[in-house]
Amino acid sequence: MSDLLHPYTASDGEAILDATRTWLERAVIGLNLCPFAKSVVVKKQVRYALSAASNADQLLAELEHEFALLATTPAAELDTTLLIHPLAMSDFLDYHFFLAEADALLRNLDYEGVFQIASLHPQYEFAGSDPDDIANFTNRSPYPTLHLLRESSIDRAVAAFPDAESIYERNIETMQRLGHDGWKKLWTR
Repeated sequence: MSDLLHPYTASDGEAILDATRTWLERAVIGLNLCPFAKSVVVKKQVRYALSAASNADQLLAELEHEFALLATTPAAELDTTLLIHPLAMSDFLDYHFFLAEADALLRNLDYEGVFQIASLHPQYEFAGSDPDDIANFTNRSPYPTLHLLRESSIDRAVAAFPDAESIYERNIETMQRLGHDGWKKLWTR
């Protein structure tokens, strides 16, 4: 993936990837937070890219690599990428400001309208919300993650999903019904 040396042992790397897969299966798919996720997971079209980046510049270089890989790989083989970066942008405020740099890279590479970046972070916090607001958990992944999506895939999924614009509100309602106790129970199975 990159020229960076991975600081993870094999078991550490697998634990990070396993935690991400479990989160995707139990929260994103299990709670139907993203009704489009299940099909790409079942078809094995998701790339789980574990980054060794420890700073913004290194992460931008890996992000550029992942965009290039998506651009040159047919969607039937690789539809979406989760760029998991435990060592870079672990503080949510740093991550939040980094997203502007990531979006600028997307534009500079002429991928605007081709790809988009969804933001996921263990400390995710919507603007104006309290840190413990259960709605924040819709975007809380086990590790800081940049989710790279193909615009064409989003367009197809939205066309096939009635009332796609209501997903955000439905997710908040799901999380409010689940509550903090229900969220904790997801991880004790």
